[in-house]
Amino acid sequence: MNTILRYFRAPAAAGMALALPAAGLLAFPAPAVAQAARSPQVDQAVTALRAITTMRADFVQTDRGGQSVTGTMTLKRPGRIRFQYQKGVPFLIVSDGSALTMIDYEVRQVQRWPIRNSPLGALLDPNKDVARFATLNPTAHPDVLSVTVKDPRHPEYGTITLVMTRNPGAPGGWQLDSWVALDSQAKRTTVRLSNQQYGIAVPDSTFRWNDPRPQVRH
Repeated sequence: MNTILRYFRAPAAAGMALALPAAGLLAFPAPAVAQAARSPQVDQAVTALRAITTMRADFVQTDRGGQSVTGTMTLKRPGRIRFQYQKGVPFLIVSDGSALTMIDYEVRQVQRWPIRNSPLGALLDPNKDVARFATLNPTAHPDVLSVTVKDPRHPEYGTITLVMTRNPGAPGGWQLDSWVALDSQAKRTTVRLSNQQYGIAVPDSTFRWNDPRPQVRH
């Protein structure tokens, strides 16, 4: 667990955001050849992502060294997400729709950055033209989509590869199963989801957090 804590506290972790300290996923490689034209399968993936109103899922997050932590992810559009980690991991990652915040309760530290500056911007930022920056990756199964999103104008935002599987019960008929994110320093984080629930009631208070920093009195 100490390795996981060091990873969270490394300066790069803030830039990765939800590249998050990774999880053990369906690891698809980066595409060898970029798509010459926009693929209808990319449009399917983007449509399915946009169709999610609310979602809750368990996750496993695995860092580059193979250390894993678990927790619960809750998502609500537009742009809100919460990663509640397992007991004993004193971290919380929350997006309120505009900024992604990482809270370290053990050392009472808070870091914030715009969601568009994170690999997670492809999933959270309602203004991001995901299809414009998306590349379809080849997979061995017609019921699996792998899409990599990278803004060539902003390599510092990192890269995220989303993996989706065909599921008639999911919005748009495709279920988000996992992602792999690379920050600007090519540090990898993988997140794998399970027990996905869609269209559930999620109060806005879910995306609030307690500030652990000492209050300054004037």
